[in-house]
Parts: sequence; C-alpha cells; structure tokens
Amino acid sequence: MSIAPETATASVRWEGHARGSRGYRRLLAALAFAGVATFAQLYSPQALLPRLSSELGIDPARAALTVSLATIGLAVAVLPWSFVADRIGRVGAMRAGIVAATGLGLAGPFAPTFEALLALRFFEGVALGAVPAIAIAYLSEEVTRTHAAIAAGTYIAGTTVGGLAGRLVSGPLADIVGWRLAVLAVSVLGAAAAAAFIALAPKARGFSPAARTPGGVRGAAGTVARRLAAQLRNGRLLMLYAQAFLLMGSFVAVYNYLAFRLEAAPFWLPASLASLVFIAYLSGTFSSGFAASLSSRYGRRTVVVASTVAMAAGAVVMVADSLAAVLIGLLVFTAGFFAAHGIASGWTGAIAASGRAQAASLYNLGYYGGSSLLGWAGGLVFHTWGWSALVLGVASIALTTAAASWAAHRPAR
Repeated sequence: MSIAPETATASVRWEGHARGSRGYRRLLAALAFAGVATFAQLYSPQALLPRLSSELGIDPARAALTVSLATIGLAVAVLPWSFVADRIGRVGAMRAGIVAATGLGLAGPFAPTFEALLALRFFEGVALGAVPAIAIAYLSEEVTRTHAAIAAGTYIAGTTVGGLAGRLVSGPLADIVGWRLAVLAVSVLGAAAAAAFIALAPKARGFSPAARTPGGVRGAAGTVARRLAAQLRNGRLLMLYAQAFLLMGSFVAVYNYLAFRLEAAPFWLPASLASLVFIAYLSGTFSSGFAASLSSRYGRRTVVVASTVAMAAGAVVMVADSLAAVLIGLLVFTAGFFAAHGIASGWTGAIAASGRAQAASLYNLGYYGGSSLLGWAGGLVFHTWGWSALVLGVASIALTTAAASWAAHRPAR
C-alpha cells in the first residue's frame, strides 16, 4: 500500500469544511467508521472477561490484561504516531494503523496460548493508536474553527458506537460459538469499517508536512523535546491530561468488573444478559454531542465539571443491590464520562498554540494509560474489598478531578 504525503493548498488559506457541507459529512462519517474499527476491536474482550476467567482458570485482574495490554500498546504508540502523521499526513497514518490492526485482530483468535494472545493484543493496540492519536488534530485542521467543538463531540459519539458494537457482538455470540469465534467476528466487523474509512476519508487540505530537521537524529530529538515541553509547561493542558488518566481509568475499571458483579449474588444474571449492560454506552453517544452544544452556551469549564460530578453520582448509585438502581447509575455514570471526555479531548487542540498533534497525543497517553493501569488495578480492589469499595473509590476520584478542573480552568481576570 502506497501512502503519499498530503499537502495543504498553498495559494489560499484553508478555513475548513463548513458544517453541513459534503466534505464535513464525509469527514465525520469516515471518522465514525474509524472509531468502529478501532474501539470495537480494542474493547471486545471486555464482555468476555468472566468467561475467560472461568475457562482459563485465572483471576479477574489477569483476565483484564486482554484489555489492559491493548490499551498499554495504544498509550505508548500515540506519541510516535503523531510524529509519523506530521511527516506522511493524517489520513495516511490512520490508514496504515487501521490496516495493521485489522490484520493482528484477525490473528488473535488463533493464538495458541494466553500469553501469545496477550502479545498480539499489545501490538494490535500499538497499531490502533493511530486513530485516537491523530483524529482530533485532523478534525482541527479540516473543520471550520466555529464548528470544531461540535465535530469533536460527534466523533467521540461515534467512538462510543464502536465500543458498544464490539462488546454487543462478542458477549452474546460467545455463548453460542465460544470466545475465539466471537472475537473473530468483531475483527471481521473492524475490517469492514476500516474499508469504509479508507473509501470515505477526504484528502487533507489543512495539513502541511513537517520539514526535515537539520542535524539528523539529534536535531529531530531536540525538536520532539521542544514540542512536548511546550505542552507540558501549560497548566491547563496538564489538568486535561490528568483528568483523562483518572476518569478513563475509573470508567474502564467499572466496566471491566461490572459483569462479575451482575453474574454473582444477588443478581445471578446469565452471561448473555450481563453483556447487554454495555447498551448503556448509548447514553454516552447522546451526551458527548449534547455536551458539545451546551459548551457553546455555558462554556467548556462548566460543562466538564458538571459532567464529572454526574459521573460520580452515577457511581454512588451503583452501590445498591437493586438491578434497576445499578442500571440507572450506570447510565448516568456513562453519560457523565463521555460528556466530560468529549469536551476535554477537543479542548486540547483549542488550548495548544502549536503542536496540536502532540497535545492530542499527550491527552491520549493519559487517557489510555489510565485505562491500562487503573482498569487493571480496579480488579485488585474488586477482588480484595468488593464492588462497593470499587465504585465509591471511583466516585471519590471523579469528585476530586471535578474540583481540580474547576480551579485549573479559572478564567483570567
């Protein structure tokens, strides 16, 4: 596959696709399919964790490594992918990553051992890192500044559909054909979505390839260090990165171990029904777009903090032994998380004065680093102290993050 660098139109400054235009619709549709290809494959094992734990004779935290190692791979890859995209172009880099990930995903179900499966999941995560590392920078360059926040919210909504599709296909299907064929079915779905992305993604017009750095490797390393340092000196960006780490880690911890809770006393739900709780993701599909609209009226700071508080409230409600209460709490928790994430991820591009791809990649490093570390550590809390300790700990993290975010984003006088 040949990947040609994309170049910006030199004669006229590109202002971006206007909302409602054909290019705008194609771009969002392409990124929606990229989200399906990425997040369906990334999180499909999450619906299978109780089955993997029982069939392979491993504890919940070890089973969750099938999710955590993929997100670790993604976390370590987002920064390298951002620099690749600066050279070969946003669309070309995303295309390469999705194609490689699809091949690894198709190989995963045939892994002969659990350790081999974990290795394939890690490298699949590395390849999948291309999309979250680059998508927001691509949006920021190709959509008019007025509609960038709404476009980012729409993209985040699309990623929730991808995550939901992977879980809803793998969970119920595993009861019929086993977990290996269920994962294979998700990989086939990802391949179809990848093909749709490649067909729909419009050529980048706001992108200019990075110039080659004088001084060879040493000069390139110095340029990388300066770009990253510029982001890390900004207190508001640091707060967004910390928020991504803490909230995403908390979110994944709840979803990793919720099925274990529902399949045990007092609920005793069968695995096929327990996996259907992932339908709660649809509340995030709605809330991320709705929060983007609210941010234009009330400001990003207010909407992010309110969404994080809602996330904490939903976690507290899930302490109850009532199935209805758990499901209501999960809906509020999920809606709050995706609303906060949708605003924060787009906010990085707006705050960063330069190096938007690197700013977005640092956000994703925190986001998926939290998913990997806290998503796994939540299993230790759940295994040792139980469900109530897990969700109350998550609520405490969310409230602390909300308070810190309110302080960090205080408007200048």
